Amino acid sequence: MWAVAWGLWFNFWLLFFTLTLGSMALLLTFIDSSGRLSQWMGRWWARSLLFLGRIPVQVDGLEHLAAPQAYVFAANHRSNFDIFVLFAILPGKFLWIAKKELFKIPIFGQALSRMGSIPVDRENLQEAIRSLNRATSMVQGGTSMIIFPEGTRVTSRELMPFKKGVFIMAMKAGQPIVPVSISGTLAIQPRGSWRVRPGPVRVVFAPPVNPQNFSTKEELMEAVRQAIAANYDPDFPYGPGGRDG
Repeated sequence: MWAVAWGLWFNFWLLFFTLTLGSMALLLTFIDSSGRLSQWMGRWWARSLLFLGRIPVQVDGLEHLAAPQAYVFAANHRSNFDIFVLFAILPGKFLWIAKKELFKIPIFGQALSRMGSIPVDRENLQEAIRSLNRATSMVQGGTSMIIFPEGTRVTSRELMPFKKGVFIMAMKAGQPIVPVSISGTLAIQPRGSWRVRPGPVRVVFAPPVNPQNFSTKEELMEAVRQAIAANYDPDFPYGPGGRDG
């Protein structure tokens, strides 16, 4: 029961910080066209939530990244906390490619849209293609993007099949793809649950994968999948069987 109570407490602060800091980030998009100030606010939002949730984050592999190179960051996705973690730790300026439902969340979705992130309508193929073409142009122009190649949050311990569309975009953009393995967020808050259990998260950035080294999107997709799987531990940090609570 304590995890449910903690979850209610955390979600109160999630709502509070999203309304207040999200509103400030939205306002800053009208003041600063570069998006740096609004992204700084987003990073503060995420770090505040991780601090309140007692979620320490261990990060490995940042030495593989070289500024000001633009990247496509491809991460596994098990929890809403993946978003908080990536917002908090990713260096430089970046945007998101995400399902359109996220952009319907009051304040948060409007801020994402104003910052330049790209919604994808998975029910409308033509709209999805237009969105990915726009993302391609932005990556070619020097803006890093974050993608969840599984398409959405999943409750499976194993990686789910990857969506091909984002890899077509990555091949067209021609910029390196960074496989990102996030372990621990499933134990904190799985999809569909109100409970929140404090605990650590580990994020590993694998060396960038150059799409120009692959002749097909399937080969590129498999290389990225293997790199994510190599550093992803579904049992982190408690080992097989998890913990009670």
